[in-house]
Amino acid sequence: MRVLIKNGRVIDPACETDGLMDVAIAAGRIVSVSPAGEMPDGFDAAREIDATGLWVLPGLVDLSARLREPGYEYRATLESEIEAAMAGGVTSLCCPPDTDPVLDEPGLIEMLKFKAQQLNLTKVYPLGALTRGLAGQELTEMAELTEAGCVGFSQAEQPIEDARVLLRAMQYARSFNLTVFLRPNEPNLSRGGVAHAGAYASRMGLSGVPVMAETIALQMYFEMMRSTGARVHICRISSAKGVELIRQAKAEGLPITCDVGVHHVHLTDIDIGYFDPNAHLVPPLREQRDRDAIRQGLLDGTIDAICSDHTPVDDDFKLLPFAESEAGATGLELLLALTLKWANGAGVPAHRVVQWLSLNPAQIIKAQAGALRVGMAADLCLFDPNHDWVVGPQTLISQGKHTPFNGFPMMGKVKAAMVNGHLGYDDLSVKPSRAAA
Repeated sequence: MRVLIKNGRVIDPACETDGLMDVAIAAGRIVSVSPAGEMPDGFDAAREIDATGLWVLPGLVDLSARLREPGYEYRATLESEIEAAMAGGVTSLCCPPDTDPVLDEPGLIEMLKFKAQQLNLTKVYPLGALTRGLAGQELTEMAELTEAGCVGFSQAEQPIEDARVLLRAMQYARSFNLTVFLRPNEPNLSRGGVAHAGAYASRMGLSGVPVMAETIALQMYFEMMRSTGARVHICRISSAKGVELIRQAKAEGLPITCDVGVHHVHLTDIDIGYFDPNAHLVPPLREQRDRDAIRQGLLDGTIDAICSDHTPVDDDFKLLPFAESEAGATGLELLLALTLKWANGAGVPAHRVVQWLSLNPAQIIKAQAGALRVGMAADLCLFDPNHDWVVGPQTLISQGKHTPFNGFPMMGKVKAAMVNGHLGYDDLSVKPSRAAA
């Protein structure tokens, strides 16, 4: 279908665009991005969308969102979470391999991608398991998994305790120019911990995860990268010392990228409050100086991307005493609004936000996404920066209703999202709480 999105503020750092533009779409692809009112010659739109007062953005690319299929459909389904992704403006996402069964066989990857494609909504880019069954012992056939559709390889939250196995994995990945996704964690130091090892956890009687569990793992990764030349993406950095080590590694020229979970951009260990299980996350929320270092790392380019770290958890596993609850929170529908909530307060321009949420993640996984260039697939979202709403179970589409931001007022909401020119989420008829500026 031929669609014209007119009079919207197009923000696209890839094309250095920020202004009132019209976007013309045909056969699922962008055919023109032109100043408002200058429709391409001969373009006859079957549908026109008036985006006055809205931002037109490249669809978000989320580097970590658990869809819970296969194996955990009682917590969430592929359909529910992809619909939630569309409501959050996420048109492409990476899913970790810690499903049941683990994503360590080409057939499982192909099945997951096929089911996602049938929904004709958010594009799913699986991360394959680095070792069989995530057991940390035998390497998977990464080349075959790549052919099946994997964009990288990860252990999710399962550590590789034998450093020789990780070294061989990096050597294998380097041979085929693949990316290894690693969350830095020394398991012997973090085992049993549920909160940041600091004064607050001590007062609350919670077992701690020290910062050195992150930094020791990072140092080992860097040594292996120097030896192998492997490309590594560091997932969900959480500490000031970790950010500084990544800064040094980038200055050295190591082929490394890094992301942070959106919760860690906002919250600290104090936000656990009176044992709120919604704030039980992995990695744990750390101190204010760590959060401030994360924000600075985003501003200076040390941290490349912000992800939702979407992990839907049901009531049976979340509504327990803090230390017994399952870590994780929903985030797909909050990713853009939360990032802008901080950015607006810090005076960060909107194009930087789009860079962290769309352009940079797309480049990390080498996806044809993150930009509104002519000829590219029409993956985009329309965002109302002046629509205020309150986070709560009734406002979230995801089956995961648990988030530390429940009850928080938000300013800005995705009003529509499109994948390959198909309008998969449409909330344009719902009027904002106050008029758009």
